[in-house]
Amino acid sequence: MTDARPVQPAPHALTTPAELRSAGLAADTDPATLAEVARHFRIRITPAMQDALSAAERETAPNPVAVQFVPSAAELVSRPEELLDPIGDISHSPVPGLTHRYPDRVIVHITKTCDVYCRFCFRRETVGETGPLSEPELQGAIDYVARTPAIREVILTGGDPLTLSPRRLSSALTRFAAIAHVTTLRIHTRVPVVAPGRIGPDLVALLSGLGIPVWVVLHTNHATELTAEARAAIARLVDAGVPMLSQSVLLRGVNDSHEALVDLFRALQDNRVKPYYLHHCDLARGTSHFRTTIDEGRALVRGLRGPLSGAAIPHYVLDIPGGYGKVPITADHFMPGARPGLWKVTDWQGMVHDYADPER
Repeated sequence: MTDARPVQPAPHALTTPAELRSAGLAADTDPATLAEVARHFRIRITPAMQDALSAAERETAPNPVAVQFVPSAAELVSRPEELLDPIGDISHSPVPGLTHRYPDRVIVHITKTCDVYCRFCFRRETVGETGPLSEPELQGAIDYVARTPAIREVILTGGDPLTLSPRRLSSALTRFAAIAHVTTLRIHTRVPVVAPGRIGPDLVALLSGLGIPVWVVLHTNHATELTAEARAAIARLVDAGVPMLSQSVLLRGVNDSHEALVDLFRALQDNRVKPYYLHHCDLARGTSHFRTTIDEGRALVRGLRGPLSGAAIPHYVLDIPGGYGKVPITADHFMPGARPGLWKVTDWQGMVHDYADPER
């Protein structure tokens, strides 16, 4: 997916096909094809990830950072099972900007902006379309939480919440934290890895000083992403008492090997981040080239036991298409169906769904 020449990191994010080619990326992709991919799915690669990409170029083939962020022609291939809303954000949205799938927690899509646009993102159809939630929409989400006492946890996602201005983020967190029955806030983000300079003293003070726990869930998929700057940003958060978990996606060509997963989860544990979720790749449009089979994923995770301590092994999960929630990919939830590649999946409410693996 990359030119053989060393990548020359730019002092700004790369956002267009022309900038990618100028930086020595996507040289093996036809310009017209690259433009067509960019027409459908946004591009953004931060300077930090350009540095990581350059480092990976010297060590690994294929480049696990380039595969995640550099567009490819494979994104124009959609399979029949792929969905515009793979995990049911829209179908479980009682008010704009909020998803309520589980009784005691909600997701608030606080912004549609990201610092990077991942080629496998399950929200790739909508990220980048708009910026932060409008004030009326944010207030509507706050009012919904306030009148729903079963909700004890508010999860900010997007987009990436840490791309918000300090004023907007502080206002949202403070207002959710003031609701009496909300006891935990959670932020899902890539920022400490892809834009570590954003993790400054003011942000750290905000996240550690709200009076209720704020958990930061870091999205990272390969140990190469954990640059020295990223590790320092993580340390600033953890040293201030902000608990950190990680979530990763199992991606073909990125981390679908025993060695890549062991290196990633060891590096996270070494940096005081608890590996939390390893997601089976969602059925987003144009992502079939990233997806492993369930059997391949199970074998990889099974091989982690022994080489890694239990504290370094995440839950391998499927987000059941349609918004039925996450389930561990274990015998308790996954049973073989009527033919090879078809599974019977039991969700958290006891309902059974069919899930078909991609054909190999």
